[in-house]
This record gives sequence, structure tokens and C-alpha cells, in this order.
Amino acid sequence: MSSISKVVLPTKVAVAKRSSSINESGVSVAPAQFKASRAFLRSNARSASRQALSVRAASTEALDADKQLECYGVFCTTYDISNAEKEQQETWKKTINVAVSGAAGQISNHLLFMIASGEVFGKDQPICLSMLGSERSFNALEGVAMELEDSLYPLLREVRIGIKAEEVFAGADWALLIGAKPRGPGMERSDLLDINGQIFAEQGKALDKVASKDVKVCVVGNPCNTNALIALKNAPSLNPKNFHALTRLDENRAKCQLALKAGVFYTQVSNVTIWGNHSTTQVPDFVNAKIAGKPAKEVISDDAWLQDDFTPVVQTRGGALIKKWGRSSAASTAVSIADAIRSLVTPTPEGDWFSSAVLTDGNPYGVAEGIIFSMPCKSTGDGSYELCEDVVIDDWLKERIAKSEDELVKEKECVKHLFGEFGGACEITEDTMLPGEA
Repeated sequence: MSSISKVVLPTKVAVAKRSSSINESGVSVAPAQFKASRAFLRSNARSASRQALSVRAASTEALDADKQLECYGVFCTTYDISNAEKEQQETWKKTINVAVSGAAGQISNHLLFMIASGEVFGKDQPICLSMLGSERSFNALEGVAMELEDSLYPLLREVRIGIKAEEVFAGADWALLIGAKPRGPGMERSDLLDINGQIFAEQGKALDKVASKDVKVCVVGNPCNTNALIALKNAPSLNPKNFHALTRLDENRAKCQLALKAGVFYTQVSNVTIWGNHSTTQVPDFVNAKIAGKPAKEVISDDAWLQDDFTPVVQTRGGALIKKWGRSSAASTAVSIADAIRSLVTPTPEGDWFSSAVLTDGNPYGVAEGIIFSMPCKSTGDGSYELCEDVVIDDWLKERIAKSEDELVKEKECVKHLFGEFGGACEITEDTMLPGEA
């Protein structure tokens, strides 16, 4: 069984292939986009496949070293689309490969459908979804693939599922690393760092080996800042600037609270930064925030609320949500991942910025280098970013930023063995996990 070739956008004839049968054009499409005659070139084998909704990836029991990742169901079927409207194809971009770990989880169950619908990368951006699960979650992964198949998204050109990172990450243009082990009873943060660190070390190695050399990586699995650093350090051939840890949900929560306090709609709130770690040491920045173009401190004159209440409200939002309906914030996390991606593929509005935890090397704020730290960023929309320099850091901010910086430096010491460096003692003694997170 041969490996899957890279998916590209067709101009006239498109083929959604199995790994064992690839058309000369080496391209793939889903049928839902076109009013095409469904003339199957391999009708007998393919129609049986569709009727059974069988998975083209091997079953859980058969996923061994000899098996390769395959495309799923209808996305493996060959169609004659010669009658399709030419303009509809030519206006579309080249297909991108988006790899997602933890693809059978609750966050992914929201995010994958947003990506497939065009809400994330754009309505003219065809997608190949490569979904990573585990042996335990593989049946659920099949279920997700079936729902994607039944949703008939025109932009979704191919779906691939598997349990091996090197296979799922092959040719990835974006890697959304959501899956991580939850913290068990009595588990210290340092224990979680080591356990999940091993997962992200292996995923970093896999990305380094098989992903696109310009792959953009967003780490969601906690503790996400240091997990992103571990993945980065294990992928030496990739651009370190392309590694992000998600702090966008924290930013969205901060914007919501500022809007509520000011009595405005949240679209009026801009220039909100989350500084530091995705933990209780994070610093939601009201000093530089703006409301309707004015400094937030001018609109909200309640200094006591800004300095004493605002940050805890943002930090404990996840815990408050769990108390209301008994589970963590999967949907809003998925939305924040989508927001984070859109901020990189869409030009940042003039004068505004967004938060992302990125490598601190060369930062203008005096933060220690060599850690993944949330800072204000702006993008031209090509997937890259720059750090914003027109930022005020007063004594109030500086003191709190330093605390989060110190925590991340200590976390790095705890995991240096996972990227081949000698570290000191692991001195994490305080539980700084955000309420409501594993």
C-alpha cells in the first residue's frame, strides 16, 4: 500500500483518491460542491464502500506498523466532474492540509466543522483534514469522519484518520495540537508537565520529520505554553516563530468582561493583551486596552475593579462555566482557536493587535528569552506575525508580567530533559492551573 500524495486543487478534473490508487493529476475533491454526474471510475468497489460508510483507514485492530494512513469514505471516491463550472474551481486557492490531534474530543467536535465550513481559513480555501486519535478513541474518530462526510461541505476535499502522528502529520500546513492527557487526582502540575511533555516531544519530532517546513503549529493541550516549547525544541528544522500556544480564549474572556463593565458591545473593545502563561499568573492587560477607541481606564473609572476584580473574573470564568452546566468550555475554546487562526490569515486592523503565546527571542519587552510567552502580535495575513512595540508597560503590569515570566522559566527547567538539555531542580510548588481546566 503506497503513501498518500499531497492534495492539490484541481482546475478541470479532480480525484479524491485512496492511497493505493492515485490518478495522474494527484488531486482530490468532494462531490458536494459540483453538479457533476456521479460516474464512478471504479464503481463496484467504491459504491460498496459508500453504502457501508466504511473507513478507508484500517480498523483499530489492524493499525499496525505495516499499515498506512488512508482517506475516508466518500473522500476516496473518484468522480467525473467534467461538467463542473470552470469558474468555481479557478477562484479557489490551493488545498491546505490541516492536521488536528485530539480529533475525537469535545473541542475538536466543534472546531472541525468550523474549519470544513470555511469559517476559519476562508470561503475560497479548500481543506484536507488529517485527524489524529488514539486506539481508545478510534471508533469515535470514525464517527467524526462520518459526520463530516454527511455534512457535504464543498470545501472539504479529503478526510484522513489515524493513530500515528508521523502518518497524520505528513505534509501538514497547519497542526492544531489539541489532544493531551487530563490531570488525574492528586497529580501535581510538574507531573502533568512531564507526562504531556512526552506527548508533545514526540509530536514535535513527527512534525519535524514529515510536515511542511512552513507548518504553523497551535498548541492547545495544557500546560500549553511549555508544551509548545517542548514541541518547538523537538522540531529543529522548523521555523520557531511558527509555534503558538493558545491564549485567545483568555483574550476573548477579557474583552467580554470589559464590554460588560463599560456597557458596550464587545466589538467596541480592542487592543486587549494577555501577557504570560496560560495559568493563574496570566496578566489580562487593561492598561493598553481600548473601548470605542478610548483608553479603557478612561471609560471605566473604577480602578479598584480593574486592578482587583478584572483579572480573577477572567481567570475563573472556566470554573464558573463548569458550575453552571457541568463540563468545560469546549465550544468557546474551539471558537478561540478559530479566532487565533483567522488573526494569522487575515490582516490585523490598523492600530489593533491580538494575543498569542510565542517564542520570546528578540522581544522588545525585556521578557526572558527562550520561553513561550503570550504577547501582543499583529499580522499581514500571510500566517506570520510581528510583536507590537507601541505598548505601555507600567509598574503595575511589569510586576505581574515578571511573576508569569518566572513561572515559565521554572517550567522550562522541569522539562529540559525532554529536548536534550540539562536542567536544574523542578521548583514548581504552586498549583496555577486555571479553574475548570484539566
